[in-house]
Amino acid sequence: MSEAFWPGGNEAQKGMSCGIFFMPKSLSPGTKHFPKDITILYEDSDILIVVKPFGLLTMGTDSDKSRTLYAILTDYVRKGYSKSPKRIFIVHRLDRATSGILIFAKSMEAKLRLQGRWEETEKKYIAVVHGRCEKRESTITTYLAENKAHIVYSTTDATKGKLSHTVYRVLKDTKKFSLLEVTLLTGRKHQIRVHLAEIGHPVVGDEKYGKGKETYKRLALHAKSISFIHPFSGKRLTFETGFPEYFNKLVERKKQRESLTGK
Repeated sequence: MSEAFWPGGNEAQKGMSCGIFFMPKSLSPGTKHFPKDITILYEDSDILIVVKPFGLLTMGTDSDKSRTLYAILTDYVRKGYSKSPKRIFIVHRLDRATSGILIFAKSMEAKLRLQGRWEETEKKYIAVVHGRCEKRESTITTYLAENKAHIVYSTTDATKGKLSHTVYRVLKDTKKFSLLEVTLLTGRKHQIRVHLAEIGHPVVGDEKYGKGKETYKRLALHAKSISFIHPFSGKRLTFETGFPEYFNKLVERKKQRESLTGK
């Protein structure tokens, strides 16, 4: 049996629907060291589940040393004591431009156990894409590879790419935009963005794989839910968050305009 939790905590995730904040009383952190602008969905002695805001790196890179979610959460678990041996471990990542749910581990053993059963993890996203999808529901399957310019692309050569599966379902649409629920059956770099772009429906605001000349507020991609096996209890946990209201506004404004103009 799975246990489901919904988000709460601080109100930094503007435009997202939030419910009850869940945290075991014995681990309640108080407010002094609570990470600003980060919503914590759940915490126990082994794992930490948070909602990453748009525009924040999961972890630093060689070319970008700006403040990261990893650094913020490391400060949080150390409760202001810089010499504390406590730390967190990255289990998976989201791109800077993608918001949504992330799992962090509090020990190397927890991290390895989570990653060892990653194929059993279920991940769903919400995306707004350009155009009206011909198929209301479909699975995209290709081999994904990356070139020297760090551009991910599909190939028919199984020796160059990794087999990747993306399932999408249309929730609502207009002639210009479609709001999709996307399920990742595999987790490759930029998988959703590349697959949707290659079928002619790039994610709104995607400067790398989409329509570069058009300017939007942000990349319209959000990790909505995750379901996984707890590394030690063996229970399946499910967490879900609302998605940014901006996504709905993109589609609704266009739908209202179409109803008024007929275009």
